[in-house]
Amino acid sequence: MKSKLYTYLSVLLLVLLSITHGYSQNAQISGTVYDETGQPLPGATILVKGTTTGTTTDLDGKYSISSPANGTLVFSFIGYTATEVVVGNQTVIDVNLTPDLSDLEEVVVVGYGTAKKSQLTGAISSVGSKEIAELPITDARQALQGRAAGVDVTQPGSKPGSSPQVRIRGRRSFNASNEPLYVVDGIPLAGGIDDINPQDITSMEVLKDASATAIYGSRGSNGVVLITTKRGSVGKTVVSLDAYYGINKELGRIDVFNGPEFAEYKRESRRAGGEIPEGPTTPEIDASIFEPVELDGIAQGRTTDYPAGLLRNGSIQSYQLGISGGSDKTTFFVSGNYFKDEGVIINQDYTRYTFRANIDHKITKNIKFGTSTLVSYSERNGENFNPLGGALAENPLGRPYDDEGNLIFLPTQDGLRTNPFAEIVPGAQADLTKNYRIFNSIFAQYDILPGLSYRMVFGPDITISRNGRFTGSQTNARRGGAATGSVDDRFTFNYTFENILNYTKTFNDVHNINITGLQSIQRDRFEQSSISVLGIPAESQLFHRLGDASQITGANTNLVEWSLMSFMGRVNYDFKNKYLLTATLRADGSSRFGANNRFAYFPSVALGWNIHSESFMQNSSTFDQLKLRASYGSIGNQAINPYQTQALLGRTSYAYDNTAAFGYRPSTIGNPDLKWETSTTLNLGLDFAIWNSRIFGSLEYYITNTSDLLAPQPLPNSIGFGGFTTNIGETQNRGVELTISTLNVEKGNFTWSSDIIFTKNTEEIISLPNGDDISAGRFIGQPLTIFYDLKKIGIWQTSELDEAKSFGSVPGEIKIEDFNNDGVINSLDRQFLGSAVADFAMGFTNRFNFKGFDLSFFLYGRFGSMLRSQFHTQNNSLAGRYNNLDIDYWTPTNPTNSYPRPNVNQESAKYASSMEYFDGTFIKVRNINFGYNFSPEAAKKIGMTALRIYSSIQQPFIFANYRSEHKGIDPEVFIDGEQGVGGGVVNSNVSPAVTSFTFGINAKF
Repeated sequence: MKSKLYTYLSVLLLVLLSITHGYSQNAQISGTVYDETGQPLPGATILVKGTTTGTTTDLDGKYSISSPANGTLVFSFIGYTATEVVVGNQTVIDVNLTPDLSDLEEVVVVGYGTAKKSQLTGAISSVGSKEIAELPITDARQALQGRAAGVDVTQPGSKPGSSPQVRIRGRRSFNASNEPLYVVDGIPLAGGIDDINPQDITSMEVLKDASATAIYGSRGSNGVVLITTKRGSVGKTVVSLDAYYGINKELGRIDVFNGPEFAEYKRESRRAGGEIPEGPTTPEIDASIFEPVELDGIAQGRTTDYPAGLLRNGSIQSYQLGISGGSDKTTFFVSGNYFKDEGVIINQDYTRYTFRANIDHKITKNIKFGTSTLVSYSERNGENFNPLGGALAENPLGRPYDDEGNLIFLPTQDGLRTNPFAEIVPGAQADLTKNYRIFNSIFAQYDILPGLSYRMVFGPDITISRNGRFTGSQTNARRGGAATGSVDDRFTFNYTFENILNYTKTFNDVHNINITGLQSIQRDRFEQSSISVLGIPAESQLFHRLGDASQITGANTNLVEWSLMSFMGRVNYDFKNKYLLTATLRADGSSRFGANNRFAYFPSVALGWNIHSESFMQNSSTFDQLKLRASYGSIGNQAINPYQTQALLGRTSYAYDNTAAFGYRPSTIGNPDLKWETSTTLNLGLDFAIWNSRIFGSLEYYITNTSDLLAPQPLPNSIGFGGFTTNIGETQNRGVELTISTLNVEKGNFTWSSDIIFTKNTEEIISLPNGDDISAGRFIGQPLTIFYDLKKIGIWQTSELDEAKSFGSVPGEIKIEDFNNDGVINSLDRQFLGSAVADFAMGFTNRFNFKGFDLSFFLYGRFGSMLRSQFHTQNNSLAGRYNNLDIDYWTPTNPTNSYPRPNVNQESAKYASSMEYFDGTFIKVRNINFGYNFSPEAAKKIGMTALRIYSSIQQPFIFANYRSEHKGIDPEVFIDGEQGVGGGVVNSNVSPAVTSFTFGINAKF
């Protein structure tokens, strides 16, 4: 009996031992981690819960880890909700992570370092590679429009190679550029970011308040955009191919009279001028006012559509090959890109080739080295070429070609109007800019002690550009005269050298401190040489042999140098991750200022309170995050060109004994007491996330006062100088920004999320030394630029003959508001009509995912702005000579209040400028994107690890009163004038808006 009992006990013991041994023995687990769309997720972390055992996924999202059968694997990745899986008897575990859009642990670049979202005290907006990839864009700045609160991005028209204009929290300065500072891989740029391939960018962070921007001192006075490019990661080498091709079609056209409409318009102008009688026309009357070619056009019913002959379907295409990977010691990312944008106007296009190599290498355990290298080459045709304005003015009754198909240079007898088609004859015009750029960010880092590191950064930036212009004899500019040509060569060498010391330490598990010290120097050297000539003997030479020309009309060389030396200290402190403090002090010394005010100091301080971490919030089922922020600080602006503090000489000509001679005279008044513009900002912010982070975002309120503005001041001409530069006045910007992201639906394989961006900024001039400056267009209490003019309130009607006569007008002319009620219309009746500054702007993005399919659309709108449409004056003279906008003009039988009566006796309509101003409000459907992600199994069958195909439509619709009621095209305008277009202006220098239909592929091998 006992033996049986021992036998049973022995068997039971063996079973228990085997079970215990089985549970204690580790098994090898492998699998793949995917994102919400089914794409592999490289760099995801897998950890055995409760241990330090962990690994990360490779570039294909694959992993392998050892775990006990009773263990739990924790899968996590920045921006996604962590997922736990019990191992059990599984050997292959695949996981799909779901987005956690408000992840407080997400790391954000803040300048000279990084910080977790939960620890930020400054006002920072982020745009990631996802938003950038949704748009086939030329310039990375385009991705900021409507995606970052407080950032106003405008890009009128579609001219290839043109840059968008960016204003962060409004404009501050009269004289200086209001463009933000761009920092690429840690190096502040002196030039633009036009040469950077957007597909190489991982993220863009926009620093907006003084606390965030103070670390860049004077260079950050208009805000800072930090650009981080892609880098390699440990794992096997991955080859990626990203390509798209699209067709651009004009989105509307300025409407001018056709042949019959022009004929009647010309008749009406003669009736008003008394040349022909009122009433219907006769062949005899027509013969008295029309030339033979026009009469032939009327008889034939001919309409020559000159604008259509200059337009075409454009195209946009991009092809990128990337290679990335690395080992424990070395990681790399290498890419090459070809991009071409062919405009809808003939002879306008932009081509760019870029090569990037980002390499990181660990020399020893404590020393690492890296470089980011960009090499780019671009060609731009037609930067200064746009024949559309002339084509709009051309008489549609003219005949552009003879019976043999030869171009007729003068389609009518009007000697000032040549055939617009002559502008696009091969070789007639050349406007080519070639640009070469090499930009590097080279760093070396030494970890001296735990928590203490030294980093050296060197960033050389070399740009070489050449613009060649040629205008042939048979063009409207030359009208049969000698051909002209010019070449402008520019060389820029800029470098930044920085030494950065960083210390991070945690005391007693509750005190976290980070200290950053910086010494930086930036130098810039710009060289320019140019020559222009007249009388090129063989037009086929274009601008390539200017020495053969008969006359040199201009020659010049130039050298401009400046430097900036800076010191910065920053302290970040937090207690228990709840109470946050950031304090910064930066000193900048600029060679642009005189010795009296060369250095300036810019302090800032910011506080943060993570309210959701408090004990009284722990049981809240509503708030997942609630953080209050406040910051205050000052930043400067070196808002003058080099040498403006010095008294300069200029060349002058005079007669010496009846012989022409040259000499030199003082041309500017020096001012060694010029000092920095200073902007002081108060910012209050609230970050929130509610209902399991299904709704999260931030709310900002700010007020910025900018004083000691640098601007020219006029002087009486009698003293020999037109003016001098000094510190004057004060401006203010105040506004509200709201960013909201929502996870609307998350059910099964279907998700729907939304992003809403709201920006409201009010800019105004607070003070000027002598009150309103009407000559400069500056008015206290108004924005920096304002439309100040007479206001059109209608057209004088026949029934108002006597009242019109009292104001010196007749029926059919523009009726102006007598603003001061003195019975006279003059300059005293000008009033504030509006500004190109919008009352507010909004962006609205929706994203849908279902299994492998994804759909997104993006709306953007600016509301409450005003634009100045020069089409409505330059192409609306109503004199009966040139073609005109197809408008509803006044006649005795058509008593409209829209536009005045044509009249041959005028160069332009009386009070014509009052017809230029329109509501600039618009809503644009910026992008609709639809794609499909193949499953990894399907991609593998065709030799790939990942594959996505997509189609998108850019700007299919523009909803605007300017388009629907006034026959305009695109109401989007620059805030400040640039690229040959005035601030708030729409004119023929702007290429027509386009709709793009794009097809693309993203593949990995």
